Amino acid sequence: MSNERAVNTYNQQTKRGGAPRESEGRALLEAARRMAEAQKTPDNPGGLREAARLNWKLWTIFQAELAAPDCPVPAEIRQNMLNLCNFVDKRMVEVLAAPKPEQLDVLINVNRQIAAGLLAAPEQAAGGGTEGTGGGQGGGTPPQPGSAGDLSV
Repeated sequence: MSNERAVNTYNQQTKRGGAPRESEGRALLEAARRMAEAQKTPDNPGGLREAARLNWKLWTIFQAELAAPDCPVPAEIRQNMLNLCNFVDKRMVEVLAAPKPEQLDVLINVNRQIAAGLLAAPEQAAGGGTEGTGGGQGGGTPPQPGSAGDLSV
């Protein structure tokens, strides 16, 4: 699926009444689950690449939405998330070039942390009820994107 087609599909789903925050959170968790599953078979680099590509497509959609001129996300959060998107891009290139299971650790952690913020109750997220992102497992600490609970791209 092309990135433009994926963005259009995502936009159609949210227009049908789906909750974008919940959809995004669940998508991040699914991508994290698939990467974690792929880590269990390190002798299958194709499986690692497939899971990594799915994650990259998801983050590319986020990046496209955040870069749009009419993006409603506050400027500071948008910039922090775009920095995180750049981190994910760089890690994805590393994974696809020479897949190693441990390279996915930080990506899994980032997905789970952002998903936790998105799936938290809005009052919980606004009041600092989530831990935010971070965690530098697996070689490299991603940029801190601020309050993930305020993000809905």
